[in-house]
Parts: sequence; structure tokens; C-alpha cells
Amino acid sequence: MLRIVALVSGGGTNLQAILDSIENKVITNAEVVGVISNKKDAYALKRAENHQIPGICISPKEYEKREDFNKALIAAIDELRPDLIVLAGYLVILPKELIHKYPNKIINIHPSLIPSFCGAGFYGLHVHEAVLERGNKVTGATVHFVDEGTDTGPILLQKAVEVKNNDTPEILQRRVMEEAEWIILPKAIDLIANGKVIVNGTTTTVME
Repeated sequence: MLRIVALVSGGGTNLQAILDSIENKVITNAEVVGVISNKKDAYALKRAENHQIPGICISPKEYEKREDFNKALIAAIDELRPDLIVLAGYLVILPKELIHKYPNKIINIHPSLIPSFCGAGFYGLHVHEAVLERGNKVTGATVHFVDEGTDTGPILLQKAVEVKNNDTPEILQRRVMEEAEWIILPKAIDLIANGKVIVNGTTTTVME
């Protein structure tokens, strides 16, 4: 059984998609064993509580030194003994020590088709604002493994979403979540849980 720890910062809609997919058997051989947020009022923690999953807040603001926060975060994750760490809308830069400790065991969902509209500054509504400003006709979402760069790790899954004429950033954000993020993140977890993903350096292979 794949042990998942989810890192979240906000409402936790991607976390909910994971939990629903486990309950509906879309994801098999996996369970969420803990949820960690950097914000005490993140609704994602309430979602965890509703499913009897341990949830805790570890915020950088509670530590004088970033190094102390990093140590606390890593210690909390280690205690949960994860096989996979899922960044489900987590807006904190991960400690390099954590990335080195869990190579190819951390995945992230990004709301664009990487390498477009990714990297520093591209998160949340900023991504969708940039897509509309550029005039893209297609956008989407990407699940990728996490390395030391920002959105630079091996890509696992992508799904395209149409951009429509009257879209606002908020409308586009919702469509990308519904038509891409909530589909490919659970699918990626299921593939990993069932041993169907091989990471080859900077690329991945999905076994049929």
C-alpha cells in the first residue's frame, strides 16, 4: 500500500480529488496517511479531518530561521513514513534536503502545459492571467516529479484544456482544475502506486 503525504496551502480541491479517487477505487493500492499545511486556516486541513486523516500546520512564520522550519517539516514528513509526497497546491519552496532525501518520490501538479507558463512567479491565478494575456488557445495541467528547480522535474502526465473567448482567469482556473488537474493527479498516483512509472533521468516512461 503506497503511503501518501499531501502538502497543501489552501482549499485543498486537489486533495479532495485524491481522497474521492481513493474512495471510488480510481486510485488503488494507496492511502493518504497525513496532510501538512503551511497555513493554519487552510480548508485542506478540514478536508483531512473529515476523512480521519492526521493534519498539521508547519509554517515558516513560526520559526526565526528558515533552517529550523526546514528541519521541522522534514521531521514531520519522516515520521509519517511516506512512499510518495504529493504537492497539492503547496506554495512553499521545498528544502533541498527533502528533495535529496526523497528522490523521484515527490510529485507536483502545475496548472499549465510545462514548459509554458511555469517557473518563478507562475502559480495560482498568475498562470491563467498569463495564458489569457498571451492569447493562448490551449492550456492545461502537468504532473511532474520534483527536483531542485522550479517546475523542471521529469514530466509524468499532461492534459490539454481549451481556452474560450470569454474566459476570465477565474473561469479558466476552474476549467483547468475540473478538466485536467482533478483527472491527471489521481491517475498519476494510481500509476505510481501500481508500479507503472519508470523515471529515466529527465524523462518518464509509463508502463501499460
